[in-house]
Amino acid sequence: MDSLTQIVLGAAVGEAVLGKKIGTRAMLWGAIAGTIPDLDVLLRLVTDEITATEMHRGFSHSLVFSILFAPILAWIAHGIHKKKRPEATFRDWTLLFFLALVTHPLLDMHTTWGTQFFWPFEVKITYNNIFVVDPLYTIPFLVCLLIAMFYKRTNPKRRFFNNLGLIISTSYMALTFVFKGIGYHAVDESLAKQGIDFVEIETLPTPLNTILWDAHIETENGYRFGHYSLLDDDKPIVFSKEFPKNHHLIDSIRDNEKIQQILRIANGWYSIEKKEDHLIFNDLRFGQFGMNPNTARIMWQYEISEGPNGEVVVKRMRPEIGNVGEAFNQMWRRLKGDKSVEQE
Repeated sequence: MDSLTQIVLGAAVGEAVLGKKIGTRAMLWGAIAGTIPDLDVLLRLVTDEITATEMHRGFSHSLVFSILFAPILAWIAHGIHKKKRPEATFRDWTLLFFLALVTHPLLDMHTTWGTQFFWPFEVKITYNNIFVVDPLYTIPFLVCLLIAMFYKRTNPKRRFFNNLGLIISTSYMALTFVFKGIGYHAVDESLAKQGIDFVEIETLPTPLNTILWDAHIETENGYRFGHYSLLDDDKPIVFSKEFPKNHHLIDSIRDNEKIQQILRIANGWYSIEKKEDHLIFNDLRFGQFGMNPNTARIMWQYEISEGPNGEVVVKRMRPEIGNVGEAFNQMWRRLKGDKSVEQE
């Protein structure tokens, strides 16, 4: 999830482990540890964009990383504070850093990107039940943490408010699974009523909320898209036309290293478009930007072309977003149940 949320979670975990012994220092170190896994974004400085994208949320978001680096960070923090805070043992510090590090990827599992938690095994775990930025998750959590900071470390109210933040955020996360299940059932039921055969359904939250859900439907030969809001009436969900997979268009270059990388990144959800002198690889996991499922832009795309020496060239495309304010206005209308926006 976003950096602020990870800082808040790390700080709350640090407080829960060592706050009573060392006060706000526990929050500070927990916040630092909570951001460390995302330093893998610096990979873009030493490798190409596609490789960095594939490695994102890999080793640094794994259980192995948390186990290896927790004692190293504990040794540093213990060395700094052992004279003034001898009651905090090396074991205490190790527990703080392990939990602050490991809760980062555990939280990221809930987003669309997922995490390679069991690295070195090449399996990303993703639940698709919360958007990478969700104010309803972060703001109550942050408020409780800030209130806790105003109390002395020995005051029971400090622990109460910190724990309250953890309970509220965890409860909301659990509730998002319920919302996702409701959305999945509605999509499944609507597909059946419309006689649309499918291979797989994936539902994922739209930006900043868990009320309006994107529906991705894989069919035998293509994909369909739609939206479902928890505020919808009983009218059937409007699904897009079927967009062909066209997976065969990359058969001749499928073994290319860069092609293999973007295939792993897309995790099976992709389609290919043929242009005049190149191909467009649509990574469908992040859906579309816009409410009309027939015309909205795919958010994540790669251009595949032939280089001057006949080599395969793959580069990330940046789609034209257009009027962001209008797009969010349409999303708000659709969230409230206005299906007419899908025809605009």
